[in-house]
This record gives sequence, C-alpha cells and structure tokens, in this order.
Amino acid sequence: MTDTTDRYTFDEDDVVVTHEKSYAAGVPAVLVSLRRGLEQMGPVRTARTLMRLNQREGFDCPGCAWPETPGHRKHAEFCENGAKAVAEEATTRTVTPEFFAAHSVSDLLGRTEFWLGQQGRLTHPMVLLPGASHYEPIGWDAAFAMIAGELRALTSPHEAVFYTSGRTSNEAAFVYQLMIRAFGTNNLPDCSNMCHESSGSALVETIGIGKGSVSVPDLENADLILIAGQNPGTNHPRMLSTLEKAKANGARVIAINPLPEAGLLRFKDPQKVHGVVGDGVQIADEFLQIRIGGDQALFQGLAKLVLDAEDAAPGTVLDHDFLREHCAGFDDYAAHLRRTVDMDTVIAATGLTLAQIQQTAEALIASTKTIICWAMGLTQQTHGVATIQDAVALLLMRGMIGKPGAGVCPVRGHSNVQGDRTMGIWEKMPESFLAALDAEFGIRSPREHGLDAVDSIRAMRDGTASVFVGMGGNFVSATPDTETTEAALRGCALTVQVSTKLNRSHLVTGRTALILPSLGRTDKDVQSGKKQQVTVEDSMSMVHLSRGSLTPAGDHLRSEVAIVCGLAQALFGPDHSVPWAEFTADYDRIRDSIARVIPGFEDFNTKVRGPDGFGLPHPPRDERRFVTDTGKANFVVNDLHWLPVPQGKLILQTMRSHDQYNTTIYGLDDRYRGVKGGRRVLFIAAEDIAALGYADGDRVDLISEWTTPDGTVQERRADDFRLVPYPTPVGNVAAYYPETNPLIPLDHVARKSNTPVSKAITIRLATRGSARNPNQRYEPTQSQSRSRHGHTVRNMT
Repeated sequence: MTDTTDRYTFDEDDVVVTHEKSYAAGVPAVLVSLRRGLEQMGPVRTARTLMRLNQREGFDCPGCAWPETPGHRKHAEFCENGAKAVAEEATTRTVTPEFFAAHSVSDLLGRTEFWLGQQGRLTHPMVLLPGASHYEPIGWDAAFAMIAGELRALTSPHEAVFYTSGRTSNEAAFVYQLMIRAFGTNNLPDCSNMCHESSGSALVETIGIGKGSVSVPDLENADLILIAGQNPGTNHPRMLSTLEKAKANGARVIAINPLPEAGLLRFKDPQKVHGVVGDGVQIADEFLQIRIGGDQALFQGLAKLVLDAEDAAPGTVLDHDFLREHCAGFDDYAAHLRRTVDMDTVIAATGLTLAQIQQTAEALIASTKTIICWAMGLTQQTHGVATIQDAVALLLMRGMIGKPGAGVCPVRGHSNVQGDRTMGIWEKMPESFLAALDAEFGIRSPREHGLDAVDSIRAMRDGTASVFVGMGGNFVSATPDTETTEAALRGCALTVQVSTKLNRSHLVTGRTALILPSLGRTDKDVQSGKKQQVTVEDSMSMVHLSRGSLTPAGDHLRSEVAIVCGLAQALFGPDHSVPWAEFTADYDRIRDSIARVIPGFEDFNTKVRGPDGFGLPHPPRDERRFVTDTGKANFVVNDLHWLPVPQGKLILQTMRSHDQYNTTIYGLDDRYRGVKGGRRVLFIAAEDIAALGYADGDRVDLISEWTTPDGTVQERRADDFRLVPYPTPVGNVAAYYPETNPLIPLDHVARKSNTPVSKAITIRLATRGSARNPNQRYEPTQSQSRSRHGHTVRNMT
C-alpha cells in the first residue's frame, strides 16, 4: 500500500488564476506528460508504456476514441491526456486490503475524487457487508456466489441494472450483454446514454446508422470543416494533428463554441520544429462564439441562406441529383425554412452577427467537400437531437454524405464506447441482433426494451430495481442530480463495481457492496497459459487489437472477460448452453461467435490481425445506401428551440478541465484556461460579474432552477465557487463536472434521446453563506478539501 494520505488534499482557497492560453500542446504538454509518468510509474515503466501506446503491437489508449491515420504511426502516437490516462492506469501505487482496513467508508466519502484516484490500483476483491464500516477482502468464488444468489432471488430479471463504461473491450462487452440477456433483461445503461445518445438518435433517423461517416483521410482532404460544441485540445488532442494536415492541404476550419478554447485556436505540435520554437499552426480560420443552445438556430439559419442562394441562382447551389435519388422530405424541409426561419431570431439565438452567418453560408456553398464535427456541446441540450438533424440536413442539401472528404463526424469520447454499442450494449437492440444472438447460443433474449441510464436511476429511486452492477466507470459521478442518484443506489440491496481504481461509486453503496478489481488496457492478460488480446472500435468504425504488456498490480486481479464469465458460471451453472469457460480460456472463441452474430465481423480473427485491423461497413459512406424507414436519407422538420437568458439568471454549461478525463481527475491544473490548484471556479463574463454586483474572485453558491411539466419550480444548490472573469458570451457561464452535477435535474433530458441536459442549466448566484429557502433540502457531498465541505440542495416545491 502506497502512503498518499496527505499528499493529495487541497484547499480551494489556494487556487491561482492567470490568463487563458492561446494555443494547445507545445513543449508544456511534453513536460507535463513526462512529469505525470515519472510520478506514477518511474522512468523505466514510463518509457516502456508510452512507446507502446497506440502502436500496432501495443495497446490502445484508455482515453479517447480518436483513430490513427491508416498505414501510419508516429513513434510517439499519443497526446498529453493520453499519457496522463496511461500514467493513472499503469501507476505503481496500490490500494490493498490494508488500505481499506485503515480507512472507513465514511472517511473515504469525505475525500475528493482527485484524492481517491491518486491512491492507486485496486488489488483484491472487497466486500462491504450490511452495517459494516469498512470493506474487507472476499474470495472470487464467494463474490460470484453472492451476486448470483442476489440475482436469482429477484422477483424479475428486470429488477437488476447492468451499467457499462466505454473503456470495456469488445470481447468483454459481448460476453457481458450475452450474460445479461441470458439472465432475462435488456437493462443495459451505458455511458453513451449520457453523451452521444443524441447523435445516435439523430443519425439513425436521418441516415440510417448512428455512427460517423468519415475517416481520418476524409478530414485531411476536406475543403471545409465545421467544429461545433467540441474542445479537441483537451478532449481529443490527437485530432489537432489531423486538423493540422487538413490545413496544410488547404482546408478552411470554422470553430463554433461558447468558449474560445485554446485547441480551437492554435496548435503547437511538439513533434515538429515549428511546434517547439515557432508559433505552431492556426486551427480556426473563423471562431463563431455562439451562445449556449444556439447551434440549432445557426444550422437552420445557414440552411435558409443556402436555400436563398439556390433560389437566386437555380440549379447552382443544391445537389439536385443527390436530393432526387437519395433523399426524402426535402420539399417539406425547404418549406419549413422559408416559412419559419427568421434571421433576426437566428441572430438573437446565436449571439452572432448577420455578417458572420452569411460568411459561413458562403463557405458552405463554395466547398465541394464539407465535414461537420460535434460533441457534447450539441448533444447535451433539450433540442440536441433536432440540432444534429439540422446539421445533417445542411450536409444533405449539398450532397455531402457518401463522398470523399465529406460527411458527419460525431467525435466520441471514451476509447471503446462506440464498440460497446456495436457489441450489443444498448437497451434497445434490434430484432436482427437478438435473433442472431439466440441462434448462436440457444438462448431466448428478452424483446422488451430495457432501461437507459436516466431510467435506471428512476427505477432504483422508485424501488423497482434493487441490484446495480457497474462494468467500469464511475456511475455516481458521471450521472446528473447527484443527491437523487446517490439515494437511488443506497436503496439497492446490492451494488457491484468492476474497477481498476478507487472512485466515489465504491462509497455510495447498497446494503451490500462489492468491488471487483480488473485488469486494465496496459496489463498483460494471460488465460490458460496463453497471452490474450482484446479489440476496440474507434470513433471512425475501425476495429483493431490491443495488447497489454505490464505485469498486473496483483495476483488477484482478473480480466473483465474472466469476471463476466466467472459470474455467468455461478449464475447459470455448469450445463449452460454458452461455453463460458472456453470463452475465458481463449478470446478467439469469443471473436468467432461475434463473427457469426454481428454483420461486418465475418472472419473477425483474421481481419483484425492485419496491420491496422479493419473498417466496419457504413452503407451511407460506402454506397450511399440509407437503411431508414424510407430507404433514403431523411430531412426531418424540427421547430426551432433556443435559450433566452432570464433576467438576473445565467445559463451554465458543465465541462472538463484540461486535467481530467470524464470523471477521472488527473490533477488540479487547467493550464489552457489559467486555473491552478483547485476546481470550484465559475467562468463568467466580466460584464455579468459587474451587472450582478460581484467582483473578480468573489465566492458564490450556484442555485439551479428548473420548471417541471406541472409548473413546479425545483431548485438545486452547489456551494462555494470562485468567480473567474472569462471571455464567455454575456449570460453564459461554465464550470467543471462532477462538482456541478448536483445542479442537473434527473428529469431534464433531451427529447428523443433521454440524455441529461448538462450543457444548458439555468442558474442564479447567491452570496456565499447567504440564507437558504427553508423548503430546500440539503445533503452533504464529497468534501472539496479536508477543511472545506460542499453541499448540494434540491427540490424546492
């Protein structure tokens, strides 16, 4: 056990605020990467891991899902945040049974996510028994028996919820969903429910497949790239190298975002001379600083201007052949634009000038190869699905689907989140998948749709689900409405977490709780004397191998595949129709079954052993074939929605710092935004600080307001945020999650996708320590330091 008891406590009063940066990466990124590696792994282990990261004979980055250029690998094929992710996983620090004996659950609940994550790798299965204050060791067989017994005792399989993190490999995801469906439920919430579910919903309805249609070479050879609601410098840094190549080939890049993020402005590639001693490369030719929630208005406004240009010069702007042969609903969409889109409204909704919008429309008209990229800034809005459908419509009008250098590019976050969905981690898998699964294994999969993440929380809250199993991730800190989510989990009979490192979800538990330690991407996986390999699917539908090489943190760790198959054997017994033991012994056997169940994976074991793996079929991209209800690409008419800022209020977007990935906090230095030593800050326009009667550096409490369908106003509270003047649109503010998750109502979700609305929260500020409404409820949350505690408040009726 590594003694890090006091090294990672901090006080928010010590935060230092400087100016934001105007570029991403450069020499500082290299220095930070090396320092984090040396701190966590030491020099030899750091060199060994980083040189294998994203290499053909190495392992896939456990961070983001950005792909490699086909046929090419740099010697250092990683970014700063990829290096941090590897350092966190490959750390030599360990969390042993002695650690849990020394720290009660209540003690650990008072620690920050940062402190918990810095303790190291979990080494033993642990159990928290009813009424106990401390976790204690448990054997694997006993743990499996405990889970199996609890599951078999349920009145219905639908009383169990099985969550999946995007880090899970294809093989683990496939056997996991197989076990769950053999058990009898489709309750398969996953992290995608909270991020790109809106993308999938929008794309399936419009082009027939919920995945992006472009490759890295497409981006490198595009004429025009729109990047909307995305911060590649922090969330997908290797994308900057692709954009640099695109710029060298003549591409024009237009960034659309509320914040002027460093990675959207300029990139200094530390592997090139001009990135070390020069000024780097300008990424965005234009930066459109849009108001939060104004993207749909922008896309509809652009479509209206493109249509106006076609009306002025018929036959010269729209791709009429593509529209006639491959599209449905265009006439209705055009009529909607002509009838309802008012440019004054577009200007008010976006905060942009008419000239900016017109210039963007002209760029779209001039381009013969256009790509639109997006991420959470679009998806986590009430109108996220509609916004993406309007972006797709803009491309369809010009025939920008199914041709080189053009298409849709939803940039996925976690490294195999797209692969997990392909493997069946979805509560609504189609009949074709379920029938093929049943035929392969002789089971009967349930056909009733299951629960997504939000509905799973509701079910646990309402007592209709009582067992929670988490395959990776940190469900408590990834989900909205923290008080509700934590109460829901505490109401369960059993909570199970399959994890590599300690996090808050291990501390917010059911009556009984289990921690099952798993191997990570960097770890060597040996089963029956044979080294195993797993596969992942990147953001552009490329599937490739990942081979860990490090000695695991302890002898008691098991692979995710072994954990799932071991549990399945305890649950179903030795005579089950699925060969669980054979799957554990040889992952090729799993891939053989995948090849017979999932289209595109035929001859899986052979194809994936090629130098770069293989690409999955994508009908719109490959052959302009659209598997929709019309057999064509669909224009979808959506009413315009946007977010006027109420008087005296602000619209909050939650976001990552540069020193975190999803819920994993690597450190306390958001270098690009000029914040060091803390996390409870609110980025706010100087004009808003003055108008609301505050000053730079004041500490305030954030109170969110949400009106329910019946007209009730609910309030939730997150305490103690320092005001940081920042170039945001007036009326729009930003702060880090998970600190702001308590402000997000569980029921405030995107239409169609049910994704929590984490990017558009109406809040007001309250002076720190001001009187609270007596009707509000309070619950202490994780401390922000050993001397300062935060609280959340919700539900004023």
